[in-house]
Amino acid sequence: MEKRKVNWLLVLLMSIFFGSFGVDRFIMGHIGLGVLKLLITLFTLGILGWIWWIVDIILIATKHKFEDIVWVDN
Repeated sequence: MEKRKVNWLLVLLMSIFFGSFGVDRFIMGHIGLGVLKLLITLFTLGILGWIWWIVDIILIATKHKFEDIVWVDN
């Protein structure tokens, strides 16, 4: 399976501003996790979604090696 090339800066900015709604996961191609993140944020009034949001910002900012993602800087 070919890895998906994803613009690191775009995903980081989307994660910072819209990550609690799962936008960062949608961009990375993790549709199921994006929907799950959105639903968790909505149903827990944001509390659990915010924790996941902060963890994702840290993972993306440090260029975590996701299994199916290749970070590009252009």
